[in-house]
Amino acid sequence: MRPFRQFLLKLHSRCNLACDYCYVYRHADQSWRTRPRVMSEAVISAAARRIAEHVHAWHLDAVTIVLHGGEPLLAGVGTVRKVTGAVHAAVGPAAKVTFAIQTNGLLLDEAMLDALLDLDIRVGISLDGGRAEHDRHRNFASGAGSFDAVAAALNRLRHDRYRSLYSGLLCTVDVRNDPIDVYESLLAFEPPALDLLLPHGNWTNPPPRRAPGDPGTPYGDWLVTVFDRWYDAPDHRTNIRLFTAIISLLLNRASGYEAAGLDPVDYITVETDGSLEQSDVLKTVAEGAAATGLSVFRNSFDEALQHPGVQARQQGLAALSADCRACRIVRVCGGGHYAHRFRAPDDFANPTVYCPDQKRLIGHIRERVSADLRRAAERPPTAPARSPA
Repeated sequence: MRPFRQFLLKLHSRCNLACDYCYVYRHADQSWRTRPRVMSEAVISAAARRIAEHVHAWHLDAVTIVLHGGEPLLAGVGTVRKVTGAVHAAVGPAAKVTFAIQTNGLLLDEAMLDALLDLDIRVGISLDGGRAEHDRHRNFASGAGSFDAVAAALNRLRHDRYRSLYSGLLCTVDVRNDPIDVYESLLAFEPPALDLLLPHGNWTNPPPRRAPGDPGTPYGDWLVTVFDRWYDAPDHRTNIRLFTAIISLLLNRASGYEAAGLDPVDYITVETDGSLEQSDVLKTVAEGAAATGLSVFRNSFDEALQHPGVQARQQGLAALSADCRACRIVRVCGGGHYAHRFRAPDDFANPTVYCPDQKRLIGHIRERVSADLRRAAERPPTAPARSPA
């Protein structure tokens, strides 16, 4: 059993966008409808006490608090200040507390950025590419696109005054979009790191253009194209976490990334009403799939560690299907994202619905890295060697 080191606090349960793929609002679990819009002071205080309790029980030296939603900045600067103050006061000097926020960027005006700078909160923004690619999915309820507003926020965030807060971009892959165009559009905003996310789906409700059991590799092919562009560049202008995690695992190192490898999951979610939940992505599989039945008012995070769903995501190889355990790339693939393995009514003992795509991408990266390592080994000692990462 591994302690939680990341705590996702749902500051606000609503959003100011209406993205058509959103796992909170557009999938099976609709529990957001009955939850408070904003996390109350009582929930904030209880969550802070539980985080401190966990830190002391496990002698943790560092934890990360991720402010999430919905759109977390809808909660306002006052709520953000209450959270940071409560957690710092509760944890004290026992552990380093790092704060981050994942936002759509629409509320990142200078006043908000000044507050986040004062509170030292790192900022990640969701962006799906250039205007056409982004506005394909990430729109206002009216149907109007959000690209221009997000681009303006990113330009403010990239300003020298705030750049230290900029943690990176999160992009959901749509294989209809040209991969190089998307990548170049994202690079234009100089992200320190980039997450390329597969759209959420499973064996019962498959993702777009991914027929369960079909040997085709549309997502693998798309990612391979971006990988080659990134890997062959004379300098790596951003860290693409999926790619660096796979390379690290191929070199028998840790990944530190949920989408690759077998590292136990180490995060838990606190909803606006204080409920403890597993990964939000489980909201895509069934009503209540992310629920634990626990609350910060009644239960410790140690009790959440005992939940069967949490334990299943901490068991590594033992929790995977027989097909996955027998696969030669399992220690790199990790069986894929837990939610992507689901088959109704309650079966997670399957390979990811993206299995062919995973094999395509990992196999390609292995070939590229292995070839570079062979060439490096064959060079005379005085010749400069190119790093595989």
